[in-house]
Amino acid sequence: MAALIDPRSRYKSDGFPKQEQEQPGLTDRTDPLPDHGESSYQGSGRLEGRRALITGGDSGIGRAVAIAFAREGADVAIVHLPEEQHDADETLRLVTEAGRVAASIPGDVQEEGFCRSVVDQTVEALGGLDIVVLNAAYQKNRDGLETIPTEEFDRVFRTNLYSMMWIAGAAIPHLQPGASIISTTSIQAFNPSSALIDYAMTKAAQVAFTKALAEQLGPKGIRVNAVAPGPIWTPLIPATGWPEKLPTFGQDTPLGRAGQPAELAPAYVLLASDEGSYISGAVLPVTGGKGL
Repeated sequence: MAALIDPRSRYKSDGFPKQEQEQPGLTDRTDPLPDHGESSYQGSGRLEGRRALITGGDSGIGRAVAIAFAREGADVAIVHLPEEQHDADETLRLVTEAGRVAASIPGDVQEEGFCRSVVDQTVEALGGLDIVVLNAAYQKNRDGLETIPTEEFDRVFRTNLYSMMWIAGAAIPHLQPGASIISTTSIQAFNPSSALIDYAMTKAAQVAFTKALAEQLGPKGIRVNAVAPGPIWTPLIPATGWPEKLPTFGQDTPLGRAGQPAELAPAYVLLASDEGSYISGAVLPVTGGKGL
């Protein structure tokens, strides 16, 4: 019998060194490097022959999902900013190493025209579309609502919310019964922090988006769900602008530590696969024990 693994000590639990990056954060500048499941995720063919689109797929949760999907048998297209190409290339390498087709779609999801073109580019590259993972996100530490410039507020909403509407809207005509749409919301949707007020607002809206779209598309045999991460160690965290919080990041969870992207990937696989065939309109928490 395999030995039990204590979840409290599976990964680093003593916080992270103070550090700061400009947006967007990059993996090789993140200390320590996040675990995306590069050495640990083992697939079992649960997504064989599927075609997946993942926004924000170059690093963090998006990379972990791309690795897992590929090792489960899916071809993968990832959307990322042009300045994230180095991270994207590593994700693409891991997908092709799994024997699957990998496609890079660089651009800014704040732009409606680009978002609507993403679906056509994916269909052309992969030959179709079965899974849409709406994961791209932007967050920044805020000193107070009165200090948020309108252009920053707009950037958060266009990245986190508008892009979902545009991409999902363009994807729906291509989706067949059995297809799946999965968004990445957050514990912030349920337990918002004042330092992330605008980000939390978008995450709460994503929950409504998930439930409403699940009701719309259920009669067509298309499932819509969300994953709500807690504190997860990705390049987005040192790029948020709160270096003083990193030494205790994630330690307020019942498990006493931050999570790693690799710990999120199985949730997305479940929701995308036939094992999740009766799950729709759900928000799956991966929060280290924090309640939604």
